[in-house]
Parts: sequence; C-alpha cells; structure tokens
Amino acid sequence: MFPEQASTIAGQVDALYVFLVAMTIFFTVLVAAMVVVFSIQYRKSVNPVATQIEGSVPLEILWSVVPLGIAMVIFVWGAVIYFEQMRAPKNAMEVFVVGKQWMWKMQHPSGMREINTLHVPVGRPVRLTMISQDVVHSFFVPAFRIKNDVIPGRYTYTWFEATKPGTYHLFCAEYCGTKHSGMIGSIVAMEPAAYQAWLAGGVGEGSMASNGEKLFTSLGCITCHSGQSGARGPNLAGVFGSQQLLADGRRVVADENYIRESILNSQAKIVAGYQPIMPTFAGQVSEESLIQLVAYIKSLEPEKPNPAKAGAAAQGKAQ
Repeated sequence: MFPEQASTIAGQVDALYVFLVAMTIFFTVLVAAMVVVFSIQYRKSVNPVATQIEGSVPLEILWSVVPLGIAMVIFVWGAVIYFEQMRAPKNAMEVFVVGKQWMWKMQHPSGMREINTLHVPVGRPVRLTMISQDVVHSFFVPAFRIKNDVIPGRYTYTWFEATKPGTYHLFCAEYCGTKHSGMIGSIVAMEPAAYQAWLAGGVGEGSMASNGEKLFTSLGCITCHSGQSGARGPNLAGVFGSQQLLADGRRVVADENYIRESILNSQAKIVAGYQPIMPTFAGQVSEESLIQLVAYIKSLEPEKPNPAKAGAAAQGKAQ
C-alpha cells in the first residue's frame, strides 16, 4: 500500500497521510449513514406532511467548530513537517543536482560526479541544492517521501537522511517532455564506511571548491575581488550567509541564488560603495561551472583580524 520507509521524515509524512485518509473515510461513512437513516426516518409514507424544523444554535456552533478544529490540526501538523523538510541540519552533506532533459547530474563536494545515480551515507543528512538546465523538473524519491520542483534560473533545496542501506527509485514527477518517463535514477544508501570506500575509489578532478577557485582566477574575478583595500569589487571572504547593503538601500542575504544572480546579472543588485562595472557572465559559464563558483565562494571564511597589524595601526594613530 505504501512505498518502503527509508528516511527520517517518511514516518511523519505517512502518519499525516493516514490521518487524512481516516478523516475522509470517517466523514464519508458518517454522511452516507445519515443520508440512509434520514431517508428511512423521514420517508413520505411515515411523514406525509412536511414539518418545519427550526435552527439550533448549539448545532450550528458544533458543525462550525469541529471542522475548524480538524482543519487547524491538519494545518499545524502539515506545517511542522513542511518546515522540517525545508530546513536541513547544519551538519548536512551538500550535493548539487542539475536536472536536464532527460537526466539527473549530481556532484559531491569532493568533486565526484554521477549521472542518474546518487550515492549517500546512511545516518547522515544530505542537503540537495538543485537547478534545472532547461525546463521545470521535479526530484521525487518515494521511499524518502521527498519531492521538490527543480526550476530553471533559481536554486531550490530539499534534504533527507537515509535510515537503512539500499537502492531507492528516483523519478522526475513533473512532465518535462517526450522522454519524461525515462528521466529516472537511483539513490544508493550505503553504510558510512562503504560510502567512504566508494568515494575514495572514484576519479575526481579536485573538489568543487578547488575547481571553483580555478574558474574564479581564469575568469579574472580575482582582479576585482582581491580583498585588498581599494579593490574595485567587494571582498567575498565570509560573504556567504551575510547581510549585504545594496546601493538602493535594500538589504539582502547572500545565499546561493544571490551569488548566482550576481555572476549572471551583475547589475541586478549593486553592493553599496561600489560601481556597476562588473561584466555579465550569462552564456559564458555552464550550470556546473556556476555551482563550482558558488561552492568556492561559500568556502571563503571571514578574514581574522591580525593583532600585529591592529597594534601597528593603533601605534601609528597615537604618534
């Protein structure tokens, strides 16, 4: 009746689903039974003359409050599950996913790449940062009870934590073209030791962050975003997750979508204190390259203050 439960959230999703089905069956049977009972009780042969039935305030309150209470239970229960699904744990392993007609391309932080198959360790949260290269897709793993749209031009997120080893079906749940039914894959959940052995046995070209650093240099980004005083572009060390003040007075959070937009459409959000001189890289970098650039910028930690420089500056001011 149900797909196998293989994630930490699966039981909660099924419990809510069973509750919804139970409520539907209960009220369907109740209404059907009342129709039958009233049809017999008030049939014309027993009651040839219709009688007016006056309204009942307690009854009106009852059938207003009870459905409201049930609806609020469903709303709160569903909201709790939704927010849990949308907020990945901080220690989650990050995997980038690119949907393309008609395949799934995955990349691990170590640089390992996969197509239509994703290997993950059991017992560790996995956060998926997803984007489409062409049309709308939907990342659906029934055993994990996760399904999230994968949209062109914007990152979307979901996460899961596999609870037992196995191979689980991956589907695209959004019609995306003539070969939509063939856009399938597998999630392979492995014991942590087996996953590490699989990861070590793969052939990689460096981590995502290191490849992103190479792109950052080859595209000339480092000439403006050097982090030095007087640089033409803002310092990117520690920028990820921070609040950015824009030239128009707005404040935005520098997340993955902000970084991606800043690369492809540099004039969309100008940081306060800087001129709109950055060129656009739309059409020049692929989605995989964008993901690597994002991974590199995310890896840049805030610069720690240098006590020696601070002391020298203070001494200079004193003199």
